[in-house]
Amino acid sequence: MSATRVFAARLVGSLVFNPAGDRVGKIRDVLVVYRHENPPRVVGLIVEAVGKRRVFLSIGRIASIGNGQVITTGDINPRKFEQRGGEVRVIAEMLGRRVHFDDKSGDAIIEDASLESTGPGEWEITSVFVRRPRTASAPFAKGVTALVAWDAVTERQPDGESQSAEQLIATYSELKPADLANTLLDLPSERMMEVAEELPDDRLADVLEEMDESDQIDIIEQLDDERVADVLEQMEPDDAADLIAELPAERGEHLLELMEPEDAEDVRLLLSFGADTAGGLMTSDPIILSAESTVAEGLAMIRRHDTAPALAAAVCVTLPPYESPTGRFLGLVHFQRMLRYPPHERLGTLIDSGLEPIQATTSAAEVARILASYNLVSVPVVDEAHRLVGVVTIDDVLDYLLPDDWRSHDDDHPADRVSTSTSSISTARPRKKVTRGTR
Repeated sequence: MSATRVFAARLVGSLVFNPAGDRVGKIRDVLVVYRHENPPRVVGLIVEAVGKRRVFLSIGRIASIGNGQVITTGDINPRKFEQRGGEVRVIAEMLGRRVHFDDKSGDAIIEDASLESTGPGEWEITSVFVRRPRTASAPFAKGVTALVAWDAVTERQPDGESQSAEQLIATYSELKPADLANTLLDLPSERMMEVAEELPDDRLADVLEEMDESDQIDIIEQLDDERVADVLEQMEPDDAADLIAELPAERGEHLLELMEPEDAEDVRLLLSFGADTAGGLMTSDPIILSAESTVAEGLAMIRRHDTAPALAAAVCVTLPPYESPTGRFLGLVHFQRMLRYPPHERLGTLIDSGLEPIQATTSAAEVARILASYNLVSVPVVDEAHRLVGVVTIDDVLDYLLPDDWRSHDDDHPADRVSTSTSSISTARPRKKVTRGTR
């Protein structure tokens, strides 16, 4: 049954199906146009189709809305969405705006918008969900909320005042970093920066890691160096090194000086290697334990929520010290093997003796062949003294092998663009064309 009233923020993420029941995408925003003395009219939905492409779905081509899904009357036009003059995106641009009550009772912030059907293929914003500012008598309480008719408020955005991005960030809180990165890049430039500035450092770091270097630079060039340094500290060291390598040498060195010494040291180490070597691809922060550590301790390290899946596939066992560069590397213990032994079993007895580590100078193409040949998701990297300096994971290698503009290929499926033949691996052109080893 089709709903006759839905809230825009709750509509985001709803799946879109064609009449045959095939999934064609998910809702990312609602597009409206303002009308003189009438509530804004909904003209359509912005849909994220297969391959992350944003397309436009006219409101007249929607058969029903309800139960967390949208049914269309036919196939969606695959043409990439482009916003026209006069069109306003509810989630990206309307939420967070300040409105004034026409009864002169004060101001409030729009947190959601109610869309109502006014006839076949006709929807409009009839009311908005707003929150009033906190009062002095209750400084720690949230402001009073209310659902008010559209014609009972007037938008009030003084010139030069930045539009609040807090509500938009809350709406996107459940998005995965890759999806949030695409959503952020799809926003108008000014709005994108408002959101970027409001995102917590760790969240912005995750988002930047999912962007091309050119997009990363576009954002950090508009942030002050203190904030950029804080964000770099939250990024994986290899990603931070790639980003710094793209910057002018003077600013890159200044950012390294602003970072915490331990974080900066990891990045400097990676910058000393060539971008097309194992040292240039690796992360310098793998899971490291002693041979006397137990299976229980290894599994506890793997369970940490901030551990990337590829890094959680194995634990590195070394002699002390246990931070890279470590003592002598002893071997890897795979996650699956740990599951087969009791919690008190020592990791030193479970080492994979058949896996040899690679040197930091090993070529990226050779690393790719090793991962493919032995069905691995990670391979340890050691220096000339056989000390562990990092781990290269499968996602690092894929990032290297894919074309420079792979993130912008939103018109087909990634699997259609990746060749798995040995020849393609050996002749692949590196995506990271930065020059390392000069700092």
